[in-house]
Amino acid sequence: MTSAVRSSRPMMLAGGVVLLLALGLVVLMLERPSSSAGSASAGGSAAASTAPSDTSVDVGFARDMSIHHQQAVEMSFIVRDRTSDEAVRRLAYDIINTQANQRGMMLGWLEMWGRAKSSSAPPMEWMGHTFTPRGDGSLMPGMATDTELDELRAAKGKDAEVLFLKLMTSHHQAGAEMAQAAADSADTDAIRNLAAGMVRGQQSEIALMADMLTERGAKA
Repeated sequence: MTSAVRSSRPMMLAGGVVLLLALGLVVLMLERPSSSAGSASAGGSAAASTAPSDTSVDVGFARDMSIHHQQAVEMSFIVRDRTSDEAVRRLAYDIINTQANQRGMMLGWLEMWGRAKSSSAPPMEWMGHTFTPRGDGSLMPGMATDTELDELRAAKGKDAEVLFLKLMTSHHQAGAEMAQAAADSADTDAIRNLAAGMVRGQQSEIALMADMLTERGAKA
């Protein structure tokens, strides 16, 4: 069973709420005052005709990063309940909110573009290379395996903190690489700007987690 299927109920609920909000924001951004039904129809046709293609960097990134983010949110929910350390819980809370919101935005754009939220194409094909999932829950580089997630669920206190920080560091490193590729090559301003922001945010958290691991006598 993949990690995407095994997501916790709180994560699913949070993601659902964020997706609904993101879809609403996307609709509001697209709407423009019109004096007639004809002009509104023309605007809708224009939006559809300018949507990125199904094989574009924009669509591929939105699909893959939505899955990548989903696991980061899942791991953050897990560690939140496995430790009382305020610094780790605060980091987990920030990741939950930031990445659930970003995931909702990407799924909202896919909906707006009329593109499926999943694809039979190999992960990361939009980057010019592909990744073959190993069947252990790690669907893309940086993603934790099912075994690692089970270990995180079983850990407590400092052990849970260290394992989470190590797993999330690897997760962020691979995520930042994907985001940089999208920031460099996407066609839409929306994806380029979001991806560039992800790079900055995840690199900052990688540095923070390195310090947190050092404080706990561990290395990434």
